Amino acid sequence: MSMAMVGLLAGMALGFAGYFGGFGAFVLVAALGVIGFVAGRFLDGDLEPGDLFRSRDRDDRRR
Repeated sequence: MSMAMVGLLAGMALGFAGYFGGFGAFVLVAALGVIGFVAGRFLDGDLEPGDLFRSRDRDDRRR
């Protein structure tokens, strides 16, 4: 499935949630979609747990 099709399906799901459930349902569907996306990236191996929790090195902020 292409990324355009995935984007279309996600947009339609958010649109239906917003129309039928109001703003609260829209936010809930969007948040669950983000959680599902991150979980999918973990399962595919594209994202490591340390990528989200690693602190930045202070050497990068020299001025």
